[in-house]
Amino acid sequence: MLEGIMIFVGVAVILCVVVAVFDCNRFVTVEYEIVSEKITRPCKIVLLSDLHNKSYGKDNERLVRAINDISPDVILTAGDMLTAVKGQSFDTALSLLRQLSSRYPVFYGMGNHEYRLDLYPEQYGDMYDRYRESLQSMGIEPLINQSTYLPSFNLSVCGVQIDRSYYGRFRKYPMDESYLPNILGESREDAFQILIAHNPLYFKEYAAWGADLVTAGHVHGGIMRLPVLGGVLSPNLSLFPKYDGGRFEQGRSTMILSRGLGTHTIPLRIFNPGELVVVKVRKQKQ
Repeated sequence: MLEGIMIFVGVAVILCVVVAVFDCNRFVTVEYEIVSEKITRPCKIVLLSDLHNKSYGKDNERLVRAINDISPDVILTAGDMLTAVKGQSFDTALSLLRQLSSRYPVFYGMGNHEYRLDLYPEQYGDMYDRYRESLQSMGIEPLINQSTYLPSFNLSVCGVQIDRSYYGRFRKYPMDESYLPNILGESREDAFQILIAHNPLYFKEYAAWGADLVTAGHVHGGIMRLPVLGGVLSPNLSLFPKYDGGRFEQGRSTMILSRGLGTHTIPLRIFNPGELVVVKVRKQKQ
C-alpha cells in the first residue's frame, strides 16, 4: 500500500515538473467579446499583463508575431511588464514595447512592480526614472491615475495605481467608496469606460466607480490550476482566489482578468500557460 502511494506521488511530481517546464514556455490566445451601445465602431484590444521580462523566443518574436496576426486597434498593458529586482535589466520589456508601439497605440497601466521601483528609490536607484523615460521616448505615456480619450471609438481609457496597502497579504484591505473618485475623478458616462487596474481584488469598487470594462492581471492564474477548483494561490497568499483569470461580471461592469505571460517569486506555471488576451468590443447587432 505504502509503495503504491509512493509511486503515485512520484509520478505526480514528475508530471507536474514536465507540465511546468512546458507551460512556463508557451502561451495561448484567449478571446472575449463585449457588446456596448456606447461604442461607435468595433474595437479590437490586445491585453498584455505580467510579462516579468519573459521572452518567447529571441526579442519575443513568437509573441510579437501572434500580436501582429491579431492586428489590434489598441494594446493595453495591465502592469508588471518587468520585475522589481535591484540592478536587473528591463530591456526585454522595453524591446517588446518598442516593437509594438511602432505599429499600434499602446496604453500602459502600472502594476505593483513598476510602483515599487518608484516608491523605493533608496533601494532601486533611478530604475523607475530610466524605465519611464524609455517608455516616453517611444511614445508611451504611463496612465498613472490618468485618462485618455479615443474619439474614433468613443472609448475612454483610465489607468489606476492604487496604494501599496491594497496589496497586503492574507486579506483584502478595505477600500473606501470615495478612494477611486478622489484619485481618478469621475468616470465618463458618455463613453465606453475602460479601467486598467492591475489588482483584480477590488473589482466591486472598480465597477462602483463606473468602469464598463476592467482589465487586470497580477494573479498569474493562481500559479497552478486544478479542475473545478481553478487557480490555487494568489499573490496575497490566499488559497483558491475568486478572481484567478477569465471573465467576471459585476452589475453593468465586466472584468477581463489575464493570467499573465511570465512568472516571479514562485517561478512556476502548472496547467496554466501564459495568456495573450484579445477583447473585441462592438455594438449590439441590429
